[in-house]
Amino acid sequence: MPSERLEVENLHLWRGERHVLRGVHFVLGRGACLEVCGANGSGKTTLLRTLCGLIYPEEGRVLWNGENVRRDLPAFHATLAYLGHEPPLKSDLTARENLHYWIGIRRQLVAEDLTAALARVGALPFCERQVRTLSAGQRRRVALAGIALLAVPLWLLDEPATNLDAEGRDLVADLICEQLARGGMVVAAVHQGLPPSVGNVTRLELAA
Repeated sequence: MPSERLEVENLHLWRGERHVLRGVHFVLGRGACLEVCGANGSGKTTLLRTLCGLIYPEEGRVLWNGENVRRDLPAFHATLAYLGHEPPLKSDLTARENLHYWIGIRRQLVAEDLTAALARVGALPFCERQVRTLSAGQRRRVALAGIALLAVPLWLLDEPATNLDAEGRDLVADLICEQLARGGMVVAAVHQGLPPSVGNVTRLELAA
């Protein structure tokens, strides 16, 4: 990866009369993680959706390698993976089929890589089942496999450990560590904070 850098300059965003994002700013470089914390309603999800271009701020800019991401959103989107509250999975497809089509439209994917990713997140035992039959935690594991398979420099994760047990939460921490070790970047919105095993973390606290 080249020397990618995500910069956020003075973001302001209102929801009606409510000032949700109030001058948010930070710089994130390779191998670094930003932990976004705050109470419910403080704007964590709004910030992530603004970073990936789904919401337009009233003031401020999001820069990728010094360029405003608005100049070429498709090119910026090609560099990131966004995981929201609901995994981007089709209920009528199996877990394996979901990853085959979801990841396959973004990069060349071989069956061995897909199987390895499913095994990495503990999803092999149920990967041939339709997603509609999976638990919320199982669906989250499949989505995490997809994020890792995308092989992009920037991860935007909204409560990535939602619906996971203790083992699953440790898995999330390990995947983030692996992303950082590759020189990638992570912005993670979390309620309880990331475990100490995740290094090079900066904390951003949003006020409710």
